[in-house]
Amino acid sequence: MNDRLLLEVHDMEVPVLTGIYSEETHLPQPLRISLTVELACPDVFTPDTPLSASKNYMDLRRAATALPSGLHFTLIEGLADHICDTLFLQDERVLSVTVKIVKLAIAEAGEAIGITLTRHRR
Repeated sequence: MNDRLLLEVHDMEVPVLTGIYSEETHLPQPLRISLTVELACPDVFTPDTPLSASKNYMDLRRAATALPSGLHFTLIEGLADHICDTLFLQDERVLSVTVKIVKLAIAEAGEAIGITLTRHRR
């Protein structure tokens, strides 16, 4: 059995230009984004293991929130792929990324409507 290290940042609310309908394309929509990143795992973490043995959670957060200004994603799937690509480029130890995106503006009764995309390093 292989050891796995999963880093998680969940429930970030991010305004993103996305959508295909005219009422969606002019203003950012609120999205709830959650990330789970599988990182190559060292054999052991000791009390004095440095941060360099893992990954700073803020890198994950920035990948989902620091999007290029004015960039419009027709589909939220494209946004999920953008976040995955960003994390793969940042760190060769990233083995897989799971991005869950919920479109907050279209919920009528508190339901979570969205996607979950998992990509593996190729």
